[in-house]
Amino acid sequence: MRDLEDLMWMQAVDMLERAERLQRRFFQPAPPGRQPAWQPPMDVFETNGGLQIVVALPGVGPEAVRVLLSGNVLMVSGQRRLPPEAQTGRIHRLEIPYGVFDRRLQIPDGLILQGWEMRDGCLHLSFRQQRDMK
Repeated sequence: MRDLEDLMWMQAVDMLERAERLQRRFFQPAPPGRQPAWQPPMDVFETNGGLQIVVALPGVGPEAVRVLLSGNVLMVSGQRRLPPEAQTGRIHRLEIPYGVFDRRLQIPDGLILQGWEMRDGCLHLSFRQQRDMK
């Protein structure tokens, strides 16, 4: 019975180590030829007469964000740079994604980008229903 417990424990530890290696590889900064490095999480809320989108970008200033609406495709892109401490020190754990990011979303017909702002580490985008012009 003890051998079975030891085997199960070793397999569990091995799986945790593999998961940590995958996580480190996923969140490492992108080399110059490979972009984007990560996609920020996004929430979409339908409101009365519009749409609200919140993109989580903690540590990214508004000057590092590009918002583009091309046809019905919203594109949010930019870069989160490594802090100065990480560039000169030895990294023990890197869980926050850094490097170039890009996120795209198909927007329903008839919506117009009303505006956007950075607030509390998130990009807030407001869309409103387009009024028919007669």
